[in-house]
Amino acid sequence: MKDLRNYILVGIITAIIIYLVSPYIFGNRVVILETNNQELSSGKNLSYSNIFQKVNKSVVSIYTRKSATRNNIFFIDPRERALKKKQYNRIGQGSGVIVSRQGHIITNFHVIAGSEEILIQDYKGNEYGTSVIGIDPLTDLAVLKIDETTKPIQFGKINLVDVGDIALAIGNPKGIGQTLTLGIISATDKEVMPDSYSYQRYIQTDAAINPGNSGGALINENGNLIGINSKIFSKTGAYQGIGFAIPSNLVVQIATQLIKYGNVKTLWIGNFRVAQTRINTNNKIISGLKIIEMENAGPLYEKGVRANDIIISINDENANWNNLISSLKFATLGENLKLDLISNNANQLKTVDFKPTT
Repeated sequence: MKDLRNYILVGIITAIIIYLVSPYIFGNRVVILETNNQELSSGKNLSYSNIFQKVNKSVVSIYTRKSATRNNIFFIDPRERALKKKQYNRIGQGSGVIVSRQGHIITNFHVIAGSEEILIQDYKGNEYGTSVIGIDPLTDLAVLKIDETTKPIQFGKINLVDVGDIALAIGNPKGIGQTLTLGIISATDKEVMPDSYSYQRYIQTDAAINPGNSGGALINENGNLIGINSKIFSKTGAYQGIGFAIPSNLVVQIATQLIKYGNVKTLWIGNFRVAQTRINTNNKIISGLKIIEMENAGPLYEKGVRANDIIISINDENANWNNLISSLKFATLGENLKLDLISNNANQLKTVDFKPTT
């Protein structure tokens, strides 16, 4: 009886071993695992069709026309050639985002710069004439208006945007009409080298952005606007996975002022000139802005700041020319401005807080 139990135990162990090693001896064993659909659907969206249908009503295509001249090469005499310049139309395209029920549309300034005619096309293909409400070349933003009741996009909170989040770009690339592309947030608060229009901090994304996407929407997976697509990093002009969008908080601030005033109110703290410098303080090399010339008037002067003082931080960020300009340009009217300086006379650190005036 004891031997029988031993044989049975050995048989069971042998069967288990054969079962485990059989895929490697007799070929692969196919195992079908059932997917838990509830778990799958409870994760991130597998389709963004509903988001696109929600948002595309708030994104428009923009077509511009401008007259230009070019020389007729068949006239050899320069004087005659100058009289025979040929007129022609240059047609451009871009995108825009509806930001109010009254027909206000935000886009990039460079989309409409120099245009003589601007045409808006909605998601249904309806076309509208438009008027320019205000422009701000420094931020590369402009507000247009059509005489229609419109559906504004919903804005997202920029402080909730993180690297790795889903990002979707909606626009009019190459003038082919509304297109949705998918990517992620590659970086936030990204400084970009200045171009002919602006220098500021951007959201970086790898969602495909091409010429014609400028002025279009960068949205999160909930369909809320987190940025206005503005530029790409490319030597050829084609998509290379590096696109930049103006953050939505800045868009709100600039659009509000353009709609209300027609321009952006720049804050004034006095008339002075600065130069970038580097100093050694507490055995540490830091950069700053040295005030090399200053008028004896203005909020900054009234707080005791003088020529040769060095600004080392602005609102707790490193002091540089772009930070200074953005602090004055983009701060809400009446908002406190904080400067940390090293006084030339006392050679000591001091902090200046004040409310700038326009």
